[in-house]
Amino acid sequence: MSEQLKFIVEQLNREPFKKNFNLITFDSLEPMQLLQTLNDVFAEIDSKQEIDIREEMPEQTAKRMFTLLGLLKYKPTGGFSDTSSFRQGLVTGSKPVIHPILHWLLQRVPELKKRAYLARFLVKLDVPGEFLTDDVISETYHQYEELVEGFKSYHKECEQLRNSGFSTAEIRRDIAAMEEEKDQLIKRVERLRKRVESVSNHQRMLELARQLRVEKEREESLAHQKQEQKNQLFQAEQRLQRCQIQLKDLRQAAADAKPESLVKRLEEEIKFNSYMVSDKLPKELERMRHKVHYLQKVASEPAMGHAELAELEDKIKQLNQMNQVMEKKVSRSDPMDDNLALYRQQASIIARKKEAKAEELQGAREELAGLTRELSAKSNQARGQGGVEIIRADEFKRYVAKMRGKNITYKKKRQETAELKAEFGILQRTEEILRQRHATELQQLQTLEAQRGISGFSETQEELERVSAIKSELDELKGRTLDDMSEMVKKLNSAIAEKKSALSPIIKELRPLRQQCQELAEEYEEKKAQYDTCAAGLESNRSKLEQEVRALREEIAQEENRYHHINCMREVIEIQMQRAADEMKVYVSSDPQTRKKSIREQYMKNIAEQESLGKKLREQQKQVKESHGPNMRQVRMWKDLEQLLECKKQCYLRAQSQASIGQVIQDSGEDRLIL
Repeated sequence: MSEQLKFIVEQLNREPFKKNFNLITFDSLEPMQLLQTLNDVFAEIDSKQEIDIREEMPEQTAKRMFTLLGLLKYKPTGGFSDTSSFRQGLVTGSKPVIHPILHWLLQRVPELKKRAYLARFLVKLDVPGEFLTDDVISETYHQYEELVEGFKSYHKECEQLRNSGFSTAEIRRDIAAMEEEKDQLIKRVERLRKRVESVSNHQRMLELARQLRVEKEREESLAHQKQEQKNQLFQAEQRLQRCQIQLKDLRQAAADAKPESLVKRLEEEIKFNSYMVSDKLPKELERMRHKVHYLQKVASEPAMGHAELAELEDKIKQLNQMNQVMEKKVSRSDPMDDNLALYRQQASIIARKKEAKAEELQGAREELAGLTRELSAKSNQARGQGGVEIIRADEFKRYVAKMRGKNITYKKKRQETAELKAEFGILQRTEEILRQRHATELQQLQTLEAQRGISGFSETQEELERVSAIKSELDELKGRTLDDMSEMVKKLNSAIAEKKSALSPIIKELRPLRQQCQELAEEYEEKKAQYDTCAAGLESNRSKLEQEVRALREEIAQEENRYHHINCMREVIEIQMQRAADEMKVYVSSDPQTRKKSIREQYMKNIAEQESLGKKLREQQKQVKESHGPNMRQVRMWKDLEQLLECKKQCYLRAQSQASIGQVIQDSGEDRLIL
């Protein structure tokens, strides 16, 4: 309480109050003086409250202060929850009532000034419903509401302009620069016009240039329309292709599917959809409704200041502490909850896992749908480019099995080919070495023949040997018999047997190596399959992590946008407060010309004019009501007179018609007609 009094005294001793109080003098103030001090603070917030409460009735003072406190959104603190006791304390100048009000007002004077200023124009007048039945009053009230809405829009525009950072000096500089550019353009146009006027037939050329520009604009518009029509046609073709693919897939699924698999899939879909409809979606909907209701409640409440936010935070902390204490008491008092806590925790974990799996299933279905659309698009693209038709899953499996068999055969053939190539390389290398040796020996032989003086002997001998060999061959061919051929066969068989015997240990060594190679190949295939599976799992995890990172980045971007938006709103509010303070300065200014420029004075002038007009109209209405009865009687008398004159007219016309037929003579009560 002492801190509250210190704060009140410090604020009252500052500008603009300058009360020169201390704690003793302030605490010893009489109730009337305390009320006058409170009224001075009200006058600083709203200049209309600047009056001497000694010249005012206590009821009027209480009503006026109550009205202003209601506009300022003041909530009584302490034990004054009842309105009558709070009113009584305010009328009597009770310190427990006045001191909290002063403390609350002096904490937020600029904010309350703005609120009071806006309340003058935004708080609507209470007009009884029976008066609104009058057309003039209703129209005036509608005009008043339109003026209030206009004030709101003007006030917002003014705040936005203040927050936008534009200044009149910059705008004037921009206008001056634009005026200079305009003058320069006018001068350039004049120079070009003078230059063109010297050219013969320039009007015709200008007309043609104008027509060319119009045609170019028309060409651009037609090209734009053509492009839009092409896009629409392409989208329609894509929709048609998707529909055709969906129809084909449905037909294939209906043709290939079995009743058991269809029923099982439908049961799974029904279970999933029933879970989504009965459990997950209602919870999400209820959560969103609560969130929307809470946001609507927050949006409907008036703007709170820093002090009110601090009070709410303190209340939240206190409630959290109380909640923790109550939870501890309940956990200590009920030992059965400890046994059930494990089961509750397990149930909550299972429920969360179930929701997570449902979300994963939903995401997998969406991903499957996206992949199906992508596959259909790729197949359409391949079919449009002349490619083959995409085969189905079972056909692809058979094709893969067939290709695996062919791959095994291909590997065997490739191995045999590699062995033959290796053997061929060895033989080719041997032949090359023998040729090199033969060439070397020939060179040595020719060198020896040259040294001995018998050059060409070897060549001659070779020629003779060749000729003799040819002759012998011819002789052998002539004298060859079946025995020679059988002997040759035996030799070949023996040679083959020798080769087999020589290769048999190598083949024996090769067989386990082949078996080991086959086992290694199978192990390689298994490891490769495991690797592919692991790689697919890692790829899926990586994609999930990328999605999470993308979602977090989007959340960061949203939070940054929200942060910038809040900063902008804070700046807007500060500028609005500054504008309200400027408007208040203009309003409380001692210069009458300056005060006339304020928006409040203009609206008060309009309201006074409308009130005077309403007063005149009410006087006219009163006069009309007072003269209504005599006027109505006079109208009835005029109508009776009109009927009487009409009757006399009819009688007169009837008498004239009878006089034209004959003459009626009355004598001693008898009527006689003479023709």
